[in-house]
Formats: sequence, C-alpha cells, structure tokens
Amino acid sequence: MTQEAHVTQGPLTTEAGAPVADNQNSETAGVGGPVLVQDQLLLEKLAHFNRERIPERVVHARGAGAYGTFTVTADVTPYTRAAFLSEAGKQTEVFLRFSTVAGNLGAADAVRDPRGFALKFYTEEGNYDLVGNNTPVFFIRDAIKFPDFIHTQKRDPYTGSTEPDNVWDFWSLSPESTHQVTWLFGDRGIPASYRHMDGFGSHTYQWNNAAGEVFWVKYHFKTDQGIKNLTAEEADVLAGQDPDSHQRDLREAIERGEFPSWTVGVQIMPAADAAAYRFNPFDLTKVWPHADYPVIEIGKLELNRNPRNIFAEVEQSIFSPAHFVPGIGPSPDKMLQGRLFAYGDAHRYRVGINADHLPVNRPHATEARTNSRDGFLYDGRHGGAKNYEPNSFGGPQQTGRPLWQPVDGLTGGTGNHPTPLHAEDNDFVQAGNLYRLMTEAEKERLIANLAGAISQVSRADIADRAIGNFANADADFGKRLEAAVRELRG
Repeated sequence: MTQEAHVTQGPLTTEAGAPVADNQNSETAGVGGPVLVQDQLLLEKLAHFNRERIPERVVHARGAGAYGTFTVTADVTPYTRAAFLSEAGKQTEVFLRFSTVAGNLGAADAVRDPRGFALKFYTEEGNYDLVGNNTPVFFIRDAIKFPDFIHTQKRDPYTGSTEPDNVWDFWSLSPESTHQVTWLFGDRGIPASYRHMDGFGSHTYQWNNAAGEVFWVKYHFKTDQGIKNLTAEEADVLAGQDPDSHQRDLREAIERGEFPSWTVGVQIMPAADAAAYRFNPFDLTKVWPHADYPVIEIGKLELNRNPRNIFAEVEQSIFSPAHFVPGIGPSPDKMLQGRLFAYGDAHRYRVGINADHLPVNRPHATEARTNSRDGFLYDGRHGGAKNYEPNSFGGPQQTGRPLWQPVDGLTGGTGNHPTPLHAEDNDFVQAGNLYRLMTEAEKERLIANLAGAISQVSRADIADRAIGNFANADADFGKRLEAAVRELRG
C-alpha cells in the first residue's frame, strides 16, 4: 500500500489514530448548549489549523517547484571530481524551485522582479544545492548590505507600503546596483513564465579535479523553450487576472507532458587567471564576458514531475549554497560567503532544526550519517547508536579529504576591507555595455520602464542621483532617461 493510500483510505481518525464518529457536529452540553472542553477532536482540529503555516521566507517567499533529471553531456573530469559529473550520460535526480524575490507568499507571479532559480541535485555523494537567479548579476557585492537592500524592497515601517523613495534612494546610493537594475527594467525583467527564462548560478564557484587543480566556474541554464517576456502593460493585466500564472503554467505544462528543459553550460577560469583578470571575478555585480571565457555545454536539465503536496515539497523545501559535494566549493565572493551562513540559518528558523530530514530535502541517492540528535520533529532515526565521533562502536568516521581546495596566498591584516579592484573595475562599465547591446526598441522600453518607476520618487535629489548612475553607464542612456522622467513629472 502506498503512503498516499494509507492516509486517504479507511475511516477518518484523530491524529493519534482513533476513529472519528462525528466530524460534522461539536459536542455540546445539551441541544443548543455550549461546546464542551472534552471535545478533543474539535480542539485538535482548531489547534492544528492555527499552526498550519510556518513563517514565510523573508525573500523568495512566492514560489513553485518540480522534480526532474540532470544529464551530463560532456566530459568535465579535467575540471571536477564531483561524482554526479563523472561521465557523459550520467543522470541525477533534481528538484528545482522557482520564485520571485520581493513578493510575499500571496503576491502575483507576473511582476517586475528577479526570479529565483534554486536547484537541488540528489547526488550519490550527498545533496548539492545551486542557489541562483534568472540574472547573471545582483544588486550588491557584499552580504553586509543585503538586509538593508531587502528592507527597501519590502513595506515601509511607517506607511506599510512599498515606497519608491526607499527603493531608489538605496539604488542611487549604491552605484554597483546599476548593472542589475538595467537588467531588471529591460525586457527580461518580467518573464512570461518560469519555462521561458534562463537561469544562472550567478556566483563564482570552485571546481577542483582529482589532481587537486582548481578552477573558477559560473553556471548557465539556457531555456530550450526560448525566451519570452511580458511588457509592463501585459504583466499588469495578467497579474490581476491570474496571480498564479507562472505556477499554473509550470504545473500544467508538466501535466501535458511538455517537459521544460534547459541546456546547461559553464564558464571555466583557471585559478591562476583570477588575480590578473581585468574584472574582479568574484564580484557578483559583474559578468565574465563570453569572449574571455566561452560557455561550455555540460548537460541537460529537464523537469518532468510535479510535487504531490505544495506545502510539504515546495514551501518546506530548503536550499543552501553551503551544501557542496566533493569537487565543488565556494569562492571568495563576499555575497556567497554571507549566504553560506544566511540560507541555512533561515531554514533552521523557518522549518526547524530537522528540516534536512524531510523527504524533499534529505539525500535521495545516499544516506546522511551525522551525530546530530533530537530537536523538534526528530524521528529517532539513529536508534540507540552512539552520538559522538570518534568512537569504537562502528560509527561514521571522517574521510580526511576536504570537498574543495584551500585558497592560497592570503595575507594582510583583519578589517572591514572593500572588495579589491582590478584593472577595469568600476560600477558602470558593464551596465553601459548591456545598454549598448540593446536594439533601439529594447532601449525605448527600458527607458520607459525606468522613467515610470523613477518618476514616482517624491524627492528630486534622489531621482537626479538615480539618473546620474545611468548617465555614468552611458551618456545617451542618461540623457534619454532624464528627458523621459522630466516629461512624466511635468
């Protein structure tokens, strides 16, 4: 008998398994009398109902997910010893959660916002989580600014609304955001569906091979369905008509057998190149130009199975960039370094200390063997086994081989150091490059989208400062934007 049949067939019971005689009427003191405290079914149901929601994610609260497979299509063993990448044709089960960033759990899907692209590989060496977005860059380069940034995207503590003044004040005072904001207000700022957008690992990660050689990599997921986007006007209509548009599209496509897929590639930089590269390769606000490091195809990602229960498998799914496997590790990217702590900490708060034991989160192709015990929802899986290491009772032992290679050559004093600059580093060059790549029609839509947002700012100095950042990226960009904002503001 399947688990589903077990919980849906047979007589209705209490949580403790006792049969329920009457699920329609509360126990009362006589006909029409007050309800009795001894009606434990009533109290059990109400108490459970009051606790059916866990704290929503502070960011990426609004999401959808699906299971699928990742298939290796190229030999990457010269670069990594990760077992799930060991040979062409090898398949690994995956779970992918899409999301918006700023919206609450009940927000609409069709909005201008980056999209989360969080991928869990259930590998034979443990779960590997790749926590990315549908953009290759981000608004900031240091995790210490992340809470401040998100506060500007959320509701103001006085008005209770999202305030354009807060959004543009922060962006205008954080010029490193210019590149990502140009992405966000361009055509790809509102994908038509989760299936019709690309994904990126965004951060730089370490790959290391069997010989201990180190490479820096960036992940790319190119949609096989083609890029499709919504205009601001189309999105406004769709968000009002069907707030669940993206979730519905993903679920129904898989139900029809139209399995969405992405071609997976990586950019690979030998570790020795990093110090002298013209941009800081660990700066999340910048891309590596493909002319310098071409994208190499390594695999195919396909989604082919919907979750059976959204709460259990999407809402309680957890992803952490700290979940690495042998052959893959972190880089000195300061945003990534902060997220190595923050994601796991968020899940321990939201879902609980045993969140990794839930079916969607636990390893599927191997077994977790730890000495962690107890806490809420602990299921006693360890039995009476010893809970310390080393021990002489046959318990699990350390391997002595780190998952990734150490970073060499670190020197200098401790302190609050800014991200190191390389020869061609500045906050505007790549935003300008992106603008100049656009067609005239794309530029017109970008200017219109930005002007519509900036014109809502109440303070002229904030609007002028924001426009100035785009002018620093490209003179034509700034001139046209200034004129468009002036026209809207009258």
